[in-house]
Amino acid sequence: MIVLIKLILAHLIGDFFLQPLSWVKAKEEKKLRSYQLYLHAAMHGALILLLVWDFSFIKWAIILACIHLIIDVFKIYLQKDTNKRFYFFADQIAHFLAILIIYYGYNGSSPFDSSIFNHINFLLVTLIVFLTFPGSVFIKMFIAKWSPGKGDQKDESLMEAGKYIGILERLFVFVFLILGHWEAIGFLLAAKSIFRFGDLKESKDRKLTEYMLIGTLISFGIAIAAGLTYLYLH
Repeated sequence: MIVLIKLILAHLIGDFFLQPLSWVKAKEEKKLRSYQLYLHAAMHGALILLLVWDFSFIKWAIILACIHLIIDVFKIYLQKDTNKRFYFFADQIAHFLAILIIYYGYNGSSPFDSSIFNHINFLLVTLIVFLTFPGSVFIKMFIAKWSPGKGDQKDESLMEAGKYIGILERLFVFVFLILGHWEAIGFLLAAKSIFRFGDLKESKDRKLTEYMLIGTLISFGIAIAAGLTYLYLH
C-alpha cells in the first residue's frame, strides 16, 4: 500500500506543484518540440525514485515516466479550447490507472515502511497535498462550464483569495473530520454562508450564487471524502 501512496504523492507533486503554467503553455504550443514536455516526464521519474527510495524500482520509474509522457502527448494533440475540461479529467484518470498498473506489476514493498516513514503518515501527507493546489485545480476545472464570467462587474477581492480560502476550508474540514468533530464542519459551513450572503445578495446574480454554491459544496465534499478515506485506510 505504501508504494501506491508514494506513487500518487509523486504524481500530485509533479503535476501540480513542480509544473509551472509556462510549461503547460509551452507544451500546448510547441507540442513535441517543447523541451518542457520531456523535462516534466523525467521529473516524474526522479520524484518516484526519490519517494520510493529503492534503486531496484528504477525500471518501473522509467516505465511510468514514459507512460506519463505518452499520455501527455495524446492530451496536447487531442485537446482544444472547447474540450480542455474533458481532457484534463481524462488525462488524470489515465495517469492514475497507469500508477495502479505499475503498482500491481511491481508487487513489492518500500524499504521505509516503518517508524515515521509508514503508510499512515504518507497517506496523511498525500491527502493534505491533494486538498491544497491539486484540489483547487480539480474544482476549478469541474465547475468551469458554469463560470458566470466577470464581465463588467467590479472585482474588489484580493488576488487569488478565493483559491486560498478554499484550501484553508478543505484543510479545516479534513482536520475536524479525522478528529471526530463533525459539528465544527457545520459551524464552518454556516460561517462561510453568513459571510458570503451579503456579497451574493448585493450581486443579485443567480448564476453567481449557484456557481459559488456548487464550488463550496464540491470543496467540502472533497475534504469530507479525504477525511473518510484516511479514517478507513489508517
